[in-house]
Parts: sequence; C-alpha cells; structure tokens
Amino acid sequence: MKLLTFKGGIHPLYNKEYTNKIAIRKAEAPKIVYIPLQQHIGAPANPIVAVGDEVKVGQKIGESQGFVSSNIHSSVSGTVIRIEQHDIPGGKGLCVVIENNFKEEIHESVQPKGNLENLDSKEIVKYVQEAGIVGMGGATFPTHVKLSPPPNTNIDVVILNGAECEPYLTADHRLMVENPEDVVFGLRAIMKALNVKKGYVAIEVNKPDAIEAITKVANNYDEVEVVGLQVKYPQGAEKQLIYACTGREVPSGALPAAAGAVVDNVGTAAQIAKTIKTGMPLIERITTVTGSCIKNPANLITKVGTVVSEIIDQCGGFKDDVTVGKFIMGGPMMGMTQYTTNVVTNKGSSGILCISEEEARIDEPSNCLRCGRCTEVCPAFLQPLYISANSLKGDFGRAAEHRALDCIECGSCSFICPARRPLVESIRNAKRQIQVMRRKQQAANK
Repeated sequence: MKLLTFKGGIHPLYNKEYTNKIAIRKAEAPKIVYIPLQQHIGAPANPIVAVGDEVKVGQKIGESQGFVSSNIHSSVSGTVIRIEQHDIPGGKGLCVVIENNFKEEIHESVQPKGNLENLDSKEIVKYVQEAGIVGMGGATFPTHVKLSPPPNTNIDVVILNGAECEPYLTADHRLMVENPEDVVFGLRAIMKALNVKKGYVAIEVNKPDAIEAITKVANNYDEVEVVGLQVKYPQGAEKQLIYACTGREVPSGALPAAAGAVVDNVGTAAQIAKTIKTGMPLIERITTVTGSCIKNPANLITKVGTVVSEIIDQCGGFKDDVTVGKFIMGGPMMGMTQYTTNVVTNKGSSGILCISEEEARIDEPSNCLRCGRCTEVCPAFLQPLYISANSLKGDFGRAAEHRALDCIECGSCSFICPARRPLVESIRNAKRQIQVMRRKQQAANK
C-alpha cells in the first residue's frame, strides 16, 4: 500500500495506548441531561418544547434556524424540567433540561428510511438534515450543507477521514474496527447524495486493524477504496487530506468543493448509516475518555447532554496520586480547555482529556529566534511568525496580508516553536479581528 501524505506537519507523542485496544461500551444513562441548542456551526436551534412536556428518545426538541443550522433531538425519554443557561464547551449556552424516566421510549418519528438503493439523493440529504447530523470529527459543521453544494460545482470524489491524527483520541479507530459496515454504508450514502462515483476511506497506517476491517467490507464495492496515510499530524485536516488522496490543492479562501472533493469523518458516515437503517437522529456518540489522570480510560457511547463529571466517574474518577492540570474537550492539539467538569457533551465531543499539572505546564515564551521551524511545519504554507507578530501588535491588516484566514489552527507552529511563542493563540485572535473588520467594512459599504 502506497502511503499518502502532505508537506509539513509534526510528529507529537500520540499517547493512544491508553484506549486504542479498549472496546467501545455504552455509558450509563444520566438522570438529568442538559441538551444544548447550540452544538453546531451556524445559528442555534430554537426550542420547540416547553417545561412540563413529556419527550421521547429521538424526538425533535430544537428546530434549526436557517440553512446553516441543525436540528436538536432528545437523547432520553422523560420530562422537560427547565430551559436554561448551562455550562457547555466554550462557555454558557441555552439548554433543554430533561429528567430521564429510564424507559427509553422511542419517538414515533424514528422509523427506518428504506433501502439505500431505493433512496434518491434529495431523500438522503433530507434525512441527514432532519436527523441533525453534523461533522463528528469535532468541527460540527451541518452535514446537509456539505451534501448540498452550489450549482455547477463539479464534485467527483468523497473522502472519509479515518486518520484520527489527534493525540490520545481513539473513538474513530474503535468505530472502524468494530463497525466497519456502517462506515462504508455511510460513505456510499454520501456518494449517492452527491452523485459521485469514487470514494476513499483514508486511514493512518498506525491503525492496521482498522485498515483490515474497512478493507474487508470495501472490497465488496468497486467504487470504494481504502488508502493508507503516513502517521503525521494534522494528516486528517480537510485540505491536507484532499491533497494527500488526490494531489489537488484547495485554493486560498475556497472550500474543498473547489477542488472537486467533499470530506467527512468516519463517525459522520456511520451516523448517516444508522439514521437510514433505523431512523434514529444524532443523539449519542463515541467519546474517548483518557489521559494520565483517569483511572480507567475508555471509549464510551455517551448521550448528548451528559455532564462530563458523571462520565469521568464512570471511568473510575481521577487517580488519587495525580493532580489534574488541564481538562480538555477533544484532543490536546485542537481541543478546547474547559474551566469546569460541569460542562456537558455535545455532538462534537470526540474526547474528554485530563492531563496532569506537569504535562500541562507551559514554559514562559521568549523572543522569536527566526529559526523558521514554524514555516517548515505549517501544512497551510503560511509564515506563522509574521502573522503572530502583527497580531500581537494589533496590526490585523498586515496579518491578513500574510493570509491569516488560511490558518487551520492545527497548533503545529506552537508545538514546534523552541521559543514557546503563543503562535496559534495570537493567529486565532487575528482571524477573529479580521472577520470583524471585514463585517464592518461590508456594513459601511451598504
């Protein structure tokens, strides 16, 4: 198997041995779920239930607001007891709070969608949209939007991201090993929705058991090919994955469709398969609970809206001899550090990572050495030191000239920097400020 890759990238310690051989198991259902109405890129959903309402598993409780938005469904059956602000990844958010009656009553709308061969592209997109399916690799972009490219867009390939290059995380790995049929079924559904004849499942070669499992299923379909990727971060980034698999480059400022490709996560594909086969919307997902502070790391199927502290308790809690230094939702490179374990899981909760004080310690930054390492490893071919320097002095116009908006925020530059400069943090701020500037300019020009 030829190993595909891209220019740049880094090789962090992957630390996947905590959970890469641990089979997926279902987490215990919580007594109370706090289901966020904002757990996707785009407009938050509007609650369509009221306090006192009885709801069932899979019932829609939040209506999407606009095309780039996502429906929200109940992950348990029970009673709506509050609609209130609660801790969610990244801050506070409006949540529908449901008391679980533990009856697991399935809503009447949850019905199989029929045989894939008999569904047309519009039906597949409609079912994906109704089910509130979003990118489950962490980005949470509404999947129906990806499956609805602009007219005259020439998409001829679909790529499933099975790289899972983020350190510590193994949810996708275990999914591919234990449920390869749904991964390939979902890929075929995506291809049919886009009228595409070629699909790849791209997997890093440090997951030979996943490659074997997916290949065994994919061999039944001529249009599906499994490709091996070199082990490198961020191998699973959208634009880098497209280049590795097809040799095509996504133009600056453009979406993957401009290169004739659509990229989805293997978890997203498996959820599409589940929705078509059973009718169940996206109400739970596989979450890797890991890190040096967790007594019994695990890969758990967690219900959306579960308080993280309860999930950690199901993994034995924290080790007695280690002080927790940082709690991250996701992986260490692109995950979000949280200030409390009272936050709840959402559709993008691929990981719960707890590391020690020693591991979390960051050295004080020193002056830039002009060594050029950040430029060498940048997978987007940027010069992070110049974007960061202009950002730190508030010159966001110059940061924009250095293509700050093309940064994928992978963190490779910060990882490799010997001076420990706050590169990705300052570039992220520059991107926000540039977008604010451009919105103001657009408003002024109207």
